[in-house]
Amino acid sequence: MPDAITPSAARPAHAPSDHPKVTSGKVGVLLANLGTPDGHDYWSMRRYLNEFLSDRRVIDYPRWKWQPLLQLIILSKRPFTSGAAYRSIWNEDKGESPLMTITRDQTAAIAAKMQGQYGDRVMVDFCMRYGNPSTTSKVREMVEAGCHKILFFPLYPHYAGATSATANDQFFRALMAETWQPTARVVDPYFKHPQYIEALAQSVERGYAAAEQEPDILVVSYHGMPKRYLMQGDPYHCQCQKTTRLLRERLGWDESRITTTFQSVFGPEEWLKPYTVEHVAELAKQGKKKIAVIAPAFSADCIETLEEINEEIRESFEHAGGESFTYIPCLNDDPAHVDALCAVIDENLGGWV
Repeated sequence: MPDAITPSAARPAHAPSDHPKVTSGKVGVLLANLGTPDGHDYWSMRRYLNEFLSDRRVIDYPRWKWQPLLQLIILSKRPFTSGAAYRSIWNEDKGESPLMTITRDQTAAIAAKMQGQYGDRVMVDFCMRYGNPSTTSKVREMVEAGCHKILFFPLYPHYAGATSATANDQFFRALMAETWQPTARVVDPYFKHPQYIEALAQSVERGYAAAEQEPDILVVSYHGMPKRYLMQGDPYHCQCQKTTRLLRERLGWDESRITTTFQSVFGPEEWLKPYTVEHVAELAKQGKKKIAVIAPAFSADCIETLEEINEEIRESFEHAGGESFTYIPCLNDDPAHVDALCAVIDENLGGWV
């Protein structure tokens, strides 16, 4: 996390001597990601999962039906299995999840570029929708540092109610607690931004160049959601499909070399299809023994990529006869990704700096 900006407070000109000091006007850029448990032990996992799975944007079943099931059954068992999954990818050196490490590194890289462009006029920091550092605490810090304007940037290329919208909800709730509420902007999804597509394409080219054998097909795996949400008007599915198309066009490939799938199915209802874990097995049975997988919906590697894709989905492919599985990492703090995120920020700071 970048060093905090020391607020410069002064009494307004011509104000009486008992007037409170006011911090100077700055612009805050607050990056937001999903979140992470503080540890992989039972109680850390239970607190995190309870906050996450109690969010009505994530699980919209009636509370009278969902909460007893969550509190009495799911949260008595799932912290053990989820904790084991987190333990397998935990950054033991720093005592945190990879998502926390990567988000901090992204923030530091973006802050350095913003400092070079705007000096101390722009303050960059990050928060998490669930867990720590909380959105409320970071909004409070920015206001105390003199940010009279805040650009809120959910680090999700594609809009979804369960990601972008709930992050925005929490940001707006944090603003409600402020006496002097800063002016606010929210960044649009950047799923089709040219520099984002270029960064994705470069990562694919690097992944293919490093592979011992060129993959037969690229599986573009996005986080799933209930199909019902699509029918209710959520644009996520369409935005994911457009990212795949733009990536394919940038790579100069025909449609046979790339396919779109969805992962992380939860609960009994139908989700967006095809399911990644099933589709990779089907590809192996069809004779596509060498595949690569990329996850463009994640701005940073996390439990869904490092554990689910690189372990569960890989196992499904190999069990069905697959021979070569290449996971192409998320863009993380790759310079091309940082440049893309900074370009999005610059576009949204228009008129403010």
